[in-house]
Amino acid sequence: MDSNADKLFLTAKKKLNEANKELYKPEEDIVAYSVCKNSQYAIDNYLRGFLTKKGIDSSGLETISQLYEACKKTNKNFEKIDLTDFQCIYHTIDSKYCSEYAKVNSCFATADNLDTFLRKEKII
Repeated sequence: MDSNADKLFLTAKKKLNEANKELYKPEEDIVAYSVCKNSQYAIDNYLRGFLTKKGIDSSGLETISQLYEACKKTNKNFEKIDLTDFQCIYHTIDSKYCSEYAKVNSCFATADNLDTFLRKEKII
């Protein structure tokens, strides 16, 4: 595996684990922003990792929507990943969009589904 893609996948997994640990806290103790941002960074890194592994430059792609579309062009199976509940798909990662518990769960579920998909496809 390409070492740059490897680094992106490792970062994605680390961020997904950080989000997961936060979700195991009682609901009143959960820092929603932390879960959402870690989930967003995981998704971003998984998608960039895939593109990097395929030799595609993702530096001009700023949103998860742009990354996702590029991934679908390369591998049609990405259409299996449902991003309809992922409400910040068109926002840049550094935006302050996350705040509600329901949105946080949606962000984490999307990141986790992407991790599962990439493993089933034997990409990671």
